Amino acid sequence: MEQWSNIKPETFMELVKSGKLTDDQIIDVRELEEWNYYHLDPSTLMPLSSFEESSERISTEKPVYIICAHGVRSAAVCRYLSERGYGNLTNVVGGMAAVSSLDGFQYD
Repeated sequence: MEQWSNIKPETFMELVKSGKLTDDQIIDVRELEEWNYYHLDPSTLMPLSSFEESSERISTEKPVYIICAHGVRSAAVCRYLSERGYGNLTNVVGGMAAVSSLDGFQYD
């Protein structure tokens, strides 16, 4: 059973634009080239290729939103973290491709 939730891009962007989320609550697991192409401010880059080494920096105190390009890698990271006892995780469905269009940016 999944130990995390999913959030629609529209609901996620409402939270981002409200200013209620800090950069340590939005974890972007794409690679640096993808990040440089487009990313959200606030957010923290933790590329999947080196995720295991950086994952201990993820907050266990606050809700954390995991995002990637389309929602596949972020779901895998949610699974990985939940298997290691992390809670309060949310996968951003559709990833940056969906989120960026709400911000007026064509990702793909």
